[in-house]
Order: sequence, then C-alpha cells, then structure tokens
Amino acid sequence: MIEVIGALFRWLQLTSNMILIGGFVFLAIAARERIVFDNSWLARLERLLPWPSVTLLLGLLGLLATTTAAATGVSENAWRPGAWLEFLQKTRIGFIWTVRAACALLVFGIVLYVRTSPRARWRYVLCAAVAALTLTAGSFASHSAAEEQSVTAILPYALHLVLASAWFGALPGVLAVLFATTQKRSPEEADRPGVQTLKRFSAMALPVMIAVFVTGIIVADRMVGTSYAALFGTKYGWLLNTKLALLAVILSIAARAHFVWLPSLGQNWGVAAAGARGLRKWLTVEFGLASVLVLVATLLANAVPAKHDAIENWPYPFRFSIDATWGYWSVMISVWVGIALLVLAGGAVTLGRTKRWETKWRIAIPAALAVCALAVALPPLAVQSYPETYRKTPVPFDAISITNGLSLFASNCVACHGPQAKGNGVLAKTLPRQPVDLLTEPHTAMHTAGDFFHWLTYGRFDGIMPAFGDKLSEEDRWDVLNFLHANSRGYQARLISPRVVPDQPYMAPQNFSYSAHDGLSGTLKDFRRQKAVLLVLFSWPESRARLDQLRSAYATLSGGNTVVLAVPVTNPNQQDMATITADMPFPVVTQGATEIVRSYALFRRTLANPDLFGEGTLPKHIEFLFDRYGYLRARWIPEGDGTGWTDIGLLMQQIDQLNREREILPPPDDHVH
Repeated sequence: MIEVIGALFRWLQLTSNMILIGGFVFLAIAARERIVFDNSWLARLERLLPWPSVTLLLGLLGLLATTTAAATGVSENAWRPGAWLEFLQKTRIGFIWTVRAACALLVFGIVLYVRTSPRARWRYVLCAAVAALTLTAGSFASHSAAEEQSVTAILPYALHLVLASAWFGALPGVLAVLFATTQKRSPEEADRPGVQTLKRFSAMALPVMIAVFVTGIIVADRMVGTSYAALFGTKYGWLLNTKLALLAVILSIAARAHFVWLPSLGQNWGVAAAGARGLRKWLTVEFGLASVLVLVATLLANAVPAKHDAIENWPYPFRFSIDATWGYWSVMISVWVGIALLVLAGGAVTLGRTKRWETKWRIAIPAALAVCALAVALPPLAVQSYPETYRKTPVPFDAISITNGLSLFASNCVACHGPQAKGNGVLAKTLPRQPVDLLTEPHTAMHTAGDFFHWLTYGRFDGIMPAFGDKLSEEDRWDVLNFLHANSRGYQARLISPRVVPDQPYMAPQNFSYSAHDGLSGTLKDFRRQKAVLLVLFSWPESRARLDQLRSAYATLSGGNTVVLAVPVTNPNQQDMATITADMPFPVVTQGATEIVRSYALFRRTLANPDLFGEGTLPKHIEFLFDRYGYLRARWIPEGDGTGWTDIGLLMQQIDQLNREREILPPPDDHVH
C-alpha cells in the first residue's frame, strides 16, 4: 500500500513541477506580444499557476513520508516527523529532497510575487528557470545518477524531463487559448494575438519533442543495455513500451494539430472556428494521454532497470537473433528485401504528401508496405527459445568453474561430442543425428547460455542428446556451459600472436583466484584499471632460463606498469619450489595453479598447430599478456612462436602499446550470456 501511495505522490509532484515549467514557458512565449496582457485567458492562467506550486509542495511532503517508510521498512514512520528528520539527515536521498523542497518553496514565493506584480516576460522566465532547477535536482536521485555520478550520466535525464515539461506543462495554456477562441461569435472578436501565440508555441514544440525523443533514447539505452529481450521480458521493458505507445499516439495528434488544424486558424472565420474546435477537442485528449504518460514515466523511474532485472522465464517460444541466423543466403535476402520495403514505405509517405493523396491512401499504402516489410524480414531471424533462454548465469566465468565443467564434460559428454567438443566422439557416427561441433563452429556464440542450460537439463532431439537435469546439479550444469564457452574462446585464440593488435580488445578471458609463495593472494580482476598482467605458465626445469630472464628484467617490466604472475604447469616438489622462488621478485602461484593451468590450457591452439583431435597437448611454456582493462591481448608459445618475448625489448614494445591505449570496451563481464 505504501508503494502505491508513494507512486501517486511521485506522480503528483512531477506533474505539478512540469506544469509550472511549461505554464511559465507558454506565458513567456505569449508575452512577446504586449497586447496579450489584455486577454482574459492570460489572467486565468496566472490565477491557476499558484495551485501547482502548492501541490508540488504537498507532493514532496507525501513523497518524503512514503520514502521514509519504505526505506526504514516501518509503515508507521510515514507519519512520524522524527523519522523524516532522521532520514533527511542521514541519507543522500534525504539531502536531495531537502534541496528540492527548498527550490519548491522558492518557486512558490516567486509565483506569488509574479501573481501580485505587474506583468513582465522576464518574471515568467525566472519562474520557469527556478521550477526547472527544482526538477533537475530530482535527477540526482534517478537511476542514471545511481549508475554514475557524472554530468554525462545525469544531463540527458535532466534535459529529458525539462524539455518534456516545456511541452506537457504548456498544454493547459494552449487549451485556455482555444477555449477562449471557440467562444468568439464573429471575426471581429477573433483572438489574433492568442492564435499567434499558439503558432509560436507549435514552432517551438517540434524541435523540443525531437530533443525529448533523442534524450529519451539515450536514457533508455543506458537502462536497457544491449539485449532487446529486456524490452519484452521485464517490468521496465513493458513500462517503456507502454510509454512509447502513448507517445506515438500523442505525436500523431500533435502532428495533425501542427499541419492541419493550426494552419486553419488563419483562414476564413468558418474554417478557423472549426479548426479551433478540432484543436480543443483533440488537445484535451492529448493532455489526458500525456498525464497518463507521466504516470507511466513515474513508475518507470522507480522500476528496476531492465539491464539489472533477471528474465527468469522468457514468455515466448521464439526470439530474434541475427547472430544465430545471419550467414544463410535466404536470411540475408529476406532481410534486405524487408529493408527495401521499409524504404519504399517512407517514400510513400513523402509521395503521398507531395501528390496530395486522399487521407485513407496516405495511411494505407505506407502501412501496408511496412507490414509486408516486417512479414518478410522478421520470420527468417526467428529462432526457437525456451523459458531459460535469457536467464543470467549465476556461476562466475572463472577457472574453478571451467575446470569443474571440463571434468564433468569428460565424464558425461566425450563419448558423443569428443574430448574437445568437436562432435567427433566414438559414438558420434552411430547416432541418428550428428553431434554439434561446439569447438570450431561458432555455435556457443549463436545461442544463449540459457539455451544450452535448457538442452543440458531436458535433452534434445527426442532423446538423442540425453537429459542431465537429474544427474547433474544446477551449478554443475552451469559449470559445463562455462567450459564450453572457454573451449570455444580458446579455439578463437589461435589467431593471437606475440604482437598486440592495436585497439582490438576482443578476447575476454576467464577470471581466476590465486595464492602465492610470498603470501600475496587475489584474483585476475584485482588488476583491472590498474596494471597490465603477464601470466606465465612454466614447467620446471624446462623454463628455468626464462624465469631467470624475467627475474632480471622485472624492474623494467614493473616500471612499465605490469605485474608478473608465474604458475607452474605441474606441482614442483618442495626442493624445486624452494629453488624457483629463491630471490623471486614476482609471485609464484602455489594455490589455484591447477585450475589456472587447466582452464588456460584451452588457449594453447595456434594457426600452425590447431590441435583439434584427441585430448590435446599442453605446451611446456605459455605466456599471456592482459591489458589493464582485463582483456587478453597477446600470447607467446615458444614451441610455435620462436624466440618471441625472450627479446625483452619486443615484450616492452607490446606493453608500451597497451599503456598508450585508453579504455575501448568496458571490462569483460564476469558471466557468460
């Protein structure tokens, strides 16, 4: 109940604030003609505008009460001023509320001043500016501000609200002019200054609505993320779709008003009167829809952002995926034909206006072309989906999970899929359907982790692939998926060489945990945004000369903002470990080495040695270079790459390249998708 009441108070204060901004913007536009000051509708507007300033204060007070109750978890705190005061003093949201309340009080004072003082345009501008400041202060409590405390994060959201207010809040003023206009009985009584004000407002509203749309896209993109599925599988997504649907209807009414009804006001009296009546009727509808839109926007602002909300059950039996379908000629042809039809639909709109088609044809022909475009382009992009398709992986993509998944795969899947998941197991040829190649084909990239989880749980192809839901725990099944993704990425890593490709951080490696001989412990993630990492998988005594070289060059490497982590491929005995670690300036991993080696052995392949059959052979020595954002950028295998990084100068060139680069992509996600 508190949540519902809180939502109503949020809507009340937001609507009041927007009407104050838009109302005074409209008055400032009207005040360009001083003759307008003699019109009765302007006096009515001035008498009405103090009321939104009162409801703004009441809405903020109710918002404080309900927010305090929700934050403390005690419903009774909604009417305890002592609890309100404590909330204001101890929380960031409370501080923001205090700033908003102070601005709202200032707005109330200025509104009263304007109401009792001689009319002047600058006073209206001042009221609009202070009301906009009140609304902008609330942006610091938005999801955008919670994501990142920066101007670039907050500014689009604040602009979106203020610009929307300049349009929505001005509608009562527009209606006031129209009601006054439709009451006139003769051309002599026509309110020409009022009509001129409407035309000026309409000219301003077009670029304002474009800016509202653009800033809205920026904000929505940050809240939804990269997956369109969040638009149709989360509460935030459905609220956003509802908001867009309402906006589409509102914009269609606004377009009709701008291009048809408003120009008619400048024609003969009969046409002008009919146009004014049409404007009044439909703008009343528009204002009602806009009020509902503001309510939806209020609910949207307090919903969990779509990119942070889990889609536990995808409700549809299909999804659209370019990754899973693109590459087939039939798909590409269908999509391009669909795009061509959409272009023709856009051309039909322009042609219809130019040739002055009848209204029914101006709507029917572009609509028919658009429907045909979607009917041609979308079905080929559809693939089967399951309730788990967009479920987020609960198990981190790390060395421990991958190592466990590798063992489970070896115990349960090798007979059909082969030791490297290439689909060439000993039983593969006896099956009525050949197992999928999960190594060299981009199968793991074409389907979501949830798809694989569903197949592992329930089986596939009418039992040809058995179900493991009863045999493996949920965590074990996610571990198998992590192994499959790491295995596939390992195959893609055959393209990596000892030389860094500038500005191409495409390979996301798995995280790992470690403890070292010098007492240090941590994870690979710990170095993100701080240092580059040189990971050395070594054998003893074969790697002795290389370790001695790294020991001597460590001062140079650390001066290049790089840390070295050495991991033994096999467990050295106590005597060998003492020899290895003697005077060693960088950590030698003692715990976690097995998992690191087994998971990073998947990155052993090269173009010259793809290593596709059998269980594979781990080189005795491999080194990996990660940039400071967590991406694998270079790899050296002495057996295939020759002298390579034994030339410390060459290694430092690669490190210098990484140090010169700025962040190109955000750090890799900790979970596969």
